[in-house]
Amino acid sequence: MLDYLSGLFTPTILVYLLKGFGITMKVAAIAILLSIIIGAILGLVRSYAPKPLKKLAGAYIEWFRNTPNLLWVMVCFIAAPLPSDWARCAMAYVLFTSAMMAEIVRGGLNSIPKGQFEAAHSQGFNMVGTLWYIILPQCFRQIIPTMLSQIITVIKDTSFMAQVAVAELLFRTKNLMSIFYNVAGRQITASDVFLLFGFAMLLYFAVNFTLSCIVRYLQKKNSISGERVAR
Repeated sequence: MLDYLSGLFTPTILVYLLKGFGITMKVAAIAILLSIIIGAILGLVRSYAPKPLKKLAGAYIEWFRNTPNLLWVMVCFIAAPLPSDWARCAMAYVLFTSAMMAEIVRGGLNSIPKGQFEAAHSQGFNMVGTLWYIILPQCFRQIIPTMLSQIITVIKDTSFMAQVAVAELLFRTKNLMSIFYNVAGRQITASDVFLLFGFAMLLYFAVNFTLSCIVRYLQKKNSISGERVAR
């Protein structure tokens, strides 16, 4: 069995697949970072900005929340003015995920008691200072588990890039089926296919399961903190 696995997962094949995984994680990291920043801004605008800006932010959020992520991957891949395939796909994930993050942030902001603003004002804080030093830290503590769940979704959804032939992990795994003879020097078998896709699955699982454990830990921690406050 070990001989078979070492013959299947040769250095050439492993490097080929791991390069695809690198693209997957690069796109996910860029999308997550920018989506959190843009989502936080949109959430603040929709919660506290003047009415015209609230409506604009709300229109953006509802537009992207109610259309498929895969659709935006295809649209941006064709039309986005960016130099590389993966960058155009990253733009699609940023557009879509920032709308989801905005609603998560808005939910966190709505959970903060209004008395926090009055207390901050009585201590001499202006609106910006209140949001930065008092409201947002509490908000992000509340929404970290939900935000991490969305991050897991982003990582899984990077597999949509395979539909537009971006050489991420899933695409490279599928493509390996057609070039296997040239790489391995023999015909591919059903066992090879199962193991190669299983390897891709394990890479996704390792990252997302780690994040899931963090989510459960934070949810448990928040639950314990809430019980202490209630007492």
